[in-house]
Amino acid sequence: MLRTLLAGALAVTLAACSENPEGPAPGDNGEVNIYSSRHYDTDLRLYEDFTEETGIKVNRIEAGADALIEKIVSEGEFSPADLLITVDAGRLWRAEEAGILDSVQSDVLAERLPANLRHPDGQWFGLSTRARIIIYDKSQGKPEGLDTYADLADPKFRGDICVRSSTNIYNISLLSSIIAHEGEEAAENWAQGVVANFARDPQGNDTTQIEAVAAGECRLSIVNTYYLARYASGDDNERAIFDKVGVIFPNQDTTGTHVNVSGAGVVKGAPNRENAIRFLEYLTSQSAQRYFADGNNEYPAVSGLDAASAVERLGDFRADELDVAEIGRGQRAAVEIFDRAGWN
Repeated sequence: MLRTLLAGALAVTLAACSENPEGPAPGDNGEVNIYSSRHYDTDLRLYEDFTEETGIKVNRIEAGADALIEKIVSEGEFSPADLLITVDAGRLWRAEEAGILDSVQSDVLAERLPANLRHPDGQWFGLSTRARIIIYDKSQGKPEGLDTYADLADPKFRGDICVRSSTNIYNISLLSSIIAHEGEEAAENWAQGVVANFARDPQGNDTTQIEAVAAGECRLSIVNTYYLARYASGDDNERAIFDKVGVIFPNQDTTGTHVNVSGAGVVKGAPNRENAIRFLEYLTSQSAQRYFADGNNEYPAVSGLDAASAVERLGDFRADELDVAEIGRGQRAAVEIFDRAGWN
């Protein structure tokens, strides 16, 4: 499984989503070619507004992150890609490890983005954040003694936890952050304890976990904030599900709640490098950051901007300020620990 995860050889069909039916075209000064694994409709507005503001045409290809990384590697020096956009520090790390990202020095990005949300050498930049929180079934009451991620491994929660598979990048990155803070031995003990507390075999996505907790199929789960916020701002049925779920922001008295990023990096040999940097800088503008916040319920990476109202309903919290590059570096160890712990 480790080789499959880290080689990026997932069997994902690549979809061309460009105004240009031929796909991204290299070499035009008035274009930027984007490979993106973000599949959010609101991102289309970002592209359109950037073109309206700058006159630079955005060509894009959308697919899974691993497929895009593999595509850029296979294209080599002939790749038309200018910019890779993806979700999670783990995937940004995979792109970095594949050697496809170029270092960028930008005063605009350095000024607007916190140091812990960007690569130390400018190979990638976090553009929005999301927190990985604990949720619980309100009908069973708020669990006592559940204030940290570590508490999820307590035997008193035997049979209570629903989770996604260990192949999920969000879980890998959470475990990687635990490795960074507490070391591999403590991380493995935690993973083993959580496995012992499973209510069922890992399955589904974060939405699956939210609905399982709301239905009383399990008492606890771990999900990203933006998934839950969608229920808060959804239709009557979705809001009813939201009302059945309670929120715990873990580790408030210790490291802070684990956060991760959506981010982007300029591709080595980008034919439209300056346009790619200009687009990166645009993504940190106040208007673009509002798209991330209001359009997809993510937290803005730029300080001083409020989250969307649906996200604010989850409550305030102190975020872990761990350098997200550290989350990438611990990916291999996290996958190996999950394997040994039996977290399928």
